[in-house]
Amino acid sequence: MRGASRAGGSGAGADQGLGTALAAEHAAVYAYGVIAARATGRLRAAMTTAYNAHRARRDRLRTMIIEAGGTPAEPKAAYELPVTPSGAAQAVELAVLVERGVTGAYLELAASADPGLREMAALAVQECAVRSYGLRPEIEAFPGMPPRTAPAPTPAATPAVSPSQ
Repeated sequence: MRGASRAGGSGAGADQGLGTALAAEHAAVYAYGVIAARATGRLRAAMTTAYNAHRARRDRLRTMIIEAGGTPAEPKAAYELPVTPSGAAQAVELAVLVERGVTGAYLELAASADPGLREMAALAVQECAVRSYGLRPEIEAFPGMPPRTAPAPTPAATPAVSPSQ
């Protein structure tokens, strides 16, 4: 168990899913703090908004774990980032990576037997996808799906042949 020692009657899968989502949110808050500190103008405003959104989700997850009788994992003192942004392009790249990572973490929680947890996870995935697309408007394959390729050609209509012909 990474994040919760117990999450009420929602089962071990929910315990692990809450812990995984919490760990991802801890990392996202750290990363967005680094990104926002190095960004300027509109990009800084967008990164600060994302920071606040992830912080709110992190706090909600901590509260859920505590209310269920669990002990939430504390954040690490620092996280290793794949890149320390020195410009706008690197800041966007890191933010997109963060959103994709958080999306993957919530997918585990989306498999919970608890409909409330599934709904929360689905909304979190949606928010991450919207933020990522807003930064870099491209569609990535859903985690676990093969990468997108060029659309398959539409089959040409073939004339129907009746058995009497």
